[in-house]
Amino acid sequence: MLSFTKYLDSPGRALMAFIFLVSGIGKLGSVIATQGYMEAFGVPGILIWPAAAWEILAGAFLLIGLWTRPLSLLLAGWCLLTAFIFHMKWADPMQLINFPKNMTMAGGFLLVARSGAPGFSVDGVLTLRKSKDPYQAGTVSPRA
Repeated sequence: MLSFTKYLDSPGRALMAFIFLVSGIGKLGSVIATQGYMEAFGVPGILIWPAAAWEILAGAFLLIGLWTRPLSLLLAGWCLLTAFIFHMKWADPMQLINFPKNMTMAGGFLLVARSGAPGFSVDGVLTLRKSKDPYQAGTVSPRA
């Protein structure tokens, strides 16, 4: 039976990864401004470096489909955390957009955590390789 899941999975992950790659690279492109923004919300500006690294790495791993399930749980948490820290000033029209965007992304990541990356992904290749390994499949007993 033909499943379209593997054909939808990769572009879906790519679209979700896009925002993290752009955000992480953007932080590195405007360090002073981003640090000022972070500090205005009580977050130490020095945290720009781990935040940028996390967003770039997480975006790249999501894009290639590596460790997708645990990564998606962490990204859901990241979306919730950043929403509640940076997007709660609802008098600002941009925050009225960004807060629900983060909530929606968190929900999407919970769905990805449930399904993983069954299609064209590193996880998919590793799962296929593992299922073809006779020792992993239990069809061959290893010698003692």
